[in-house]
Amino acid sequence: MSGGVDSSVAAARMVDAGHEVVGVHLALSATPGTLRTGSRGCCSKEDASDARRVADVLGIPFYVWDFAERFQADVIDDFVDSYARGETPNPCVRCNQRIKFSALSAKACALGFDTVATGHYARLSEGRLRRAVDRDKDQSYVLAVLTAEQLRRAAFPIGDTPKPEIRAEAARRGLAVADKPDSHDICFIPSGNTRAFLGARIGVRRGSVVTADGAVLASHDGVHGFTIGQRKGLGIAGPGPDGRPRYVTAIDAATATVQVGDAAELDVHGLVGRSPVFTGGTAPVGPVECLVQVRAHGETVGAVAELVGDELVVRLRAPLRGVAPGQTLALYRPDADGDEVLGSATIVGAGR
Repeated sequence: MSGGVDSSVAAARMVDAGHEVVGVHLALSATPGTLRTGSRGCCSKEDASDARRVADVLGIPFYVWDFAERFQADVIDDFVDSYARGETPNPCVRCNQRIKFSALSAKACALGFDTVATGHYARLSEGRLRRAVDRDKDQSYVLAVLTAEQLRRAAFPIGDTPKPEIRAEAARRGLAVADKPDSHDICFIPSGNTRAFLGARIGVRRGSVVTADGAVLASHDGVHGFTIGQRKGLGIAGPGPDGRPRYVTAIDAATATVQVGDAAELDVHGLVGRSPVFTGGTAPVGPVECLVQVRAHGETVGAVAELVGDELVVRLRAPLRGVAPGQTLALYRPDADGDEVLGSATIVGAGR
């Protein structure tokens, strides 16, 4: 129970279904008072108090479990290290994979509980992970890293309901969080300034901003300040010789080089992913037709995916633009709905 409206209604629905429910709030920071500024951040003392009040209304036990050290190592440090390598990670993916449905689930199971229910917008049908009914709030992408075993111990009670109806239900139940703003941005960067957060932890690692032919356009203080597809904040004077905007097209952390080019250079036609996970529990044999999504609320494109050794190789039917190493690629079944998750992998390479 994060202290927000979604997990609060999820808990209420589990109670209504007749389950023996215990509310658990995750303490993810050693200094929780620093992790919320308005609607930015989460897991503050305020959030813990909100969750406790909801538990009191529902008449369920409530506990705060300290996962701050694990969150620091598995999510925050991983996030920083990934940017230092020139990647663009999604910390929500890592939190679900390593904290909520790994560390939390393991502790819950050790204590005799059967299921971890959360306020994620997603659905489970016969063990299959599917998109939420509310496509604008759908979070199946950040859950696509979960294994079949993790999904067997998961429940998503609100995935069949649009967000406005969840707020209305919370109000009917007398839950004070009914109108609480959604948190946004990265929870452990309440300022919203990712570049400053990374710079304070990585330090200055100067390098150059260059063109494809090696011409130096500017210097920079570290590749962690850039991501593929970035247009602003490049430190260069104006557009290219053709008058068109320039974008980050490649990052080489080893040489501290950031390469820029025009928009057409951002198109990729193939992807390679490491650490593939197949949510159904079985890896595909041979090429598989699918839909691919590389951002939490990004577009999907048709593709053919194949497991080659321990890597997932994906050939896209149409190009995707601005794909960065470190992002998660999620595969969906290419039927009329396109809402069943097949699996995922972490992008290590992209082909033009």
